Amino acid sequence: MRPSEGSRRGAMALRGSGLTRYLLLLAQENLEFRLPEIKSLISLNGGQFCSQLESNLNSPFWILNLLSEEMARGLMKRTVCAKSIFELWGRGKSVEELHSSLKKYPVEKMEPYLQSNFTYKIKVHAFNKTLTQEEKIERIDIANGQRDLIESYSVKRRHFIGNTSMDACLAFIMANHGRVKTNDIVFDPFVGTGGLLIASAHFGAYVCGTDIDYSTVHGLGKASRKNQKWRGPDENIRANLRQYGLENYYLDILVSDASKPIWRKGMQFDAIITDPPYGIREATRRTGSQKEMGKVTERGTENHISISSNYQLSDILFDLLKFAAEYLVIGGRLVYWLPVYKPEYTEEIIPRHPCLKLISNCEQTLSSHTSRHLITMEKVKEFEDEDRSSNILESRYLTYKSHNSFREKYFSGVTKRIAKEEKDNQK
Repeated sequence: MRPSEGSRRGAMALRGSGLTRYLLLLAQENLEFRLPEIKSLISLNGGQFCSQLESNLNSPFWILNLLSEEMARGLMKRTVCAKSIFELWGRGKSVEELHSSLKKYPVEKMEPYLQSNFTYKIKVHAFNKTLTQEEKIERIDIANGQRDLIESYSVKRRHFIGNTSMDACLAFIMANHGRVKTNDIVFDPFVGTGGLLIASAHFGAYVCGTDIDYSTVHGLGKASRKNQKWRGPDENIRANLRQYGLENYYLDILVSDASKPIWRKGMQFDAIITDPPYGIREATRRTGSQKEMGKVTERGTENHISISSNYQLSDILFDLLKFAAEYLVIGGRLVYWLPVYKPEYTEEIIPRHPCLKLISNCEQTLSSHTSRHLITMEKVKEFEDEDRSSNILESRYLTYKSHNSFREKYFSGVTKRIAKEEKDNQK
């Protein structure tokens, strides 16, 4: 990488700031999520994001300026988007430039690694080109990322899964966006089979959740696995945490309606991490009939709510943000997925709240016409009574009511695609 005049001046300023340059090698997947994850983890380790991103953010090579090697190691102990990090001694487009850059690096930082009894190795990583052996650039490898978590926590080998169990990599990305740390309390109001809680528990957080589906919470009914008709006697969220040695972090899972308040005042969570239902694989439901949503509903068997009605996506989002504003600690984060119909997407449809600051908005494409956005928000203001019925909230609610038809638009696109494929096959 050829240093520009600006980067030379930046390097001089860097030497006087106490920061050290590192080269971060990232995986070439989930590109939209990488920057928010790295920023969140540097913040979690007590630093501020400071980078020389002279090239495209889609490049796997980023230069970071960090306070210490300890901070670099702390970053790599959590990230699932990065593979490795290296202390960057020098860089250049040619051998001469590299040599000149190396001579400017502080000798006292190199000396511990230049002893006669030390060995070294060269690693080569290329992007959009093939490098020969002569083109290798020497760097010091100090840590590796947590990419192995993706395989060890794979849903394919998980004890208890459902139709909407979250991919392991995305679950860890969400926990990192939420800055989940040891002894935090993390809540998922649409817990399902608990995949998001597993990722948070891995990082030392105590986890709890709610879900309206009695059968899912208690591990009853038909199985989601191929060649398995019914769920087994010990298929539940607690058993999943036990599978990974994380049962001590399990608080509880409640059968509850996310639209109904159940928590006492003063109860606060460090993070709320969730994937709300949007009607594709799971129905959007809440308790009560369409005629009498405000009244106590009829009940069937013990602890089992028998009557439910459609829970509009706009209502889900409206309730979720109000809940986060009231029950998050200051500085706590809400991380959730927002489904989007691409032709109608604008920034204005992203739900907002006066108590919550938008931190990041990352898109994952689902089809040619739909996607979902990973939204991360941070609580910056204490919740007050006027926030419960704010006119600002009501006007914003009307803005994103278009989300209610996402299911119809999603399947409309699928139907059109199938029809087109059948027509093409007939030619």
